[in-house]
Amino acid sequence: MRFESLNFPCSSCGAPTKYSPATGLLSCAFCGASSQIISDNRQIKEYDLAQALAEVTKSTPVEITKDINCPKCGAGFALDPHIASTTCPYCETPVITEFVNSIVAESILPFIVTQKKAKSIFASWIGSLWFAPSELKHFVDSDKQLRGCYLPYWCYDANTDTSYQGERGDIYYVTVQRREVINGKEQTVSVQEQRIAWSSVSGRVDRYFDDLNIPANSSIPQQVLDNLSPWDTSTLKPFDKRYLSGFESEEYTINIDSGFDSAKYIMSGIIQSDIRRDIGGDQQRIFNMDTRYSSARYKNTLFPVWTTHFKYRGKEYAYAINGQSGKVTGERPYSYTKIAILVGSIAIGIALAAYYYQIYN
Repeated sequence: MRFESLNFPCSSCGAPTKYSPATGLLSCAFCGASSQIISDNRQIKEYDLAQALAEVTKSTPVEITKDINCPKCGAGFALDPHIASTTCPYCETPVITEFVNSIVAESILPFIVTQKKAKSIFASWIGSLWFAPSELKHFVDSDKQLRGCYLPYWCYDANTDTSYQGERGDIYYVTVQRREVINGKEQTVSVQEQRIAWSSVSGRVDRYFDDLNIPANSSIPQQVLDNLSPWDTSTLKPFDKRYLSGFESEEYTINIDSGFDSAKYIMSGIIQSDIRRDIGGDQQRIFNMDTRYSSARYKNTLFPVWTTHFKYRGKEYAYAINGQSGKVTGERPYSYTKIAILVGSIAIGIALAAYYYQIYN
């Protein structure tokens, strides 16, 4: 399907401008001019989650290949269904088109970490990994660039009220008699043995969750994206396509109900920790917990991520860098050759030590 495309020409020379994480401005690579992205002071809205969940449909995301023409060179090319901005593969002009799914971002965290800084952070992180294959370090040192992409997220707020039943365990010690061999003789000795006294407990804990961030796109494994937290959502800006200029951006492919299911799973782990603190004692058992959610709200936004993929022995490994804080995370491969060399070296060292011990003793 044919889509319109746009970019933002420089006011001085007419060349396409790109958003610069270093300055927070739209910058022209040809004449050096820059321009501000002036916010229209729109309020970043939060919406009632209960109403949204009541109206949610189970429709799957629209899968439409977007055929567009570069607004500068006129070349035609196709975008994957869930890509809303990119650069022209022929002249590298920023190209921005429309979001086709019903869910669109209304706020955005602009990139702060530059591509150069992200690559330096990534190289240092890879260099710190033990037993990483040499191919991975060569991959980092190559000219391959990190891909800057705005990824969709759900941000949930909720008051939670959880009642629970469980047991509290308090450690105590008792003196018992044992038969032990001491200096070659069997004797009866008194020793202290640990016991746990369990008592039934019940109670209630409250917890407010603010801006719990859940990825709303599966192009990068969720475990990798979860490890990019925390995000400072106090710096959210009203959505403006100019922030997308020069970067890729992706559409929502995970609905609000599925996103909230993931949020509840994260909440549950935190609430369990609250319950254990509330129970007290030395050990805790939780048999049942019933959580009620109230005043739940959400907003939909785009977060900045630098990302790349590395293939090693038939498997693909994903890496991501938080474009706001610089935090890096990813799936790591191991070089079993390096591990085998280390184990062999240790074995040889032990054998040599034993050999010289026998000679000199």
